[in-house]
Amino acid sequence: MINLFKVKAKQREISENANGKTPVKKQSAGELRLHKDISELNLAKTCSIAFPNGKDDLMNFEVTIRPDEGYYVGGTFFFTFQVSPVYPHEPPKVKCKTKVYHPNIDLEGNVCLNILREDWKPVLSINTLIYGLFHLFTQPNHEDPLNHDAAAVLRDNPKLFETNVKRAMAGGYVGQTSFPRCM
Repeated sequence: MINLFKVKAKQREISENANGKTPVKKQSAGELRLHKDISELNLAKTCSIAFPNGKDDLMNFEVTIRPDEGYYVGGTFFFTFQVSPVYPHEPPKVKCKTKVYHPNIDLEGNVCLNILREDWKPVLSINTLIYGLFHLFTQPNHEDPLNHDAAAVLRDNPKLFETNVKRAMAGGYVGQTSFPRCM
């Protein structure tokens, strides 16, 4: 009987020694799809993407959003993306690294965006997610909140909400009590 493990090891050794070149790392389907998504990015001028771990780690990256309209104009918001090897069959894990007074983002950085949860489909892309995050800052949604206090203020008193956003973006404290996970 042929020992398949020895055959695989021998093939690996041969490929490593071939012409003194190191073997090319085989990419997962998720990495291939992510590479395609990144090459096709069409970001607004107010959004940018960075790879802090370099080109060898495309599965973890950061997105910066600088809204140019709405309540959050003038702010800068940082998000981390962790992409699973089974992407696009499950959405990336996205966290907001900037403390923000927002109905759809809690103080731990969890983001309540439908396309990151129940409305995720493999045909969606990183570009779609970034535009979804940008949309949260131009049109915050009080109907599906993580921060129920901010959502209630947005719904009942938009002027106070705007004041709270400005105070929070300037580094001031805006009272926030509970942050149940969005469902």
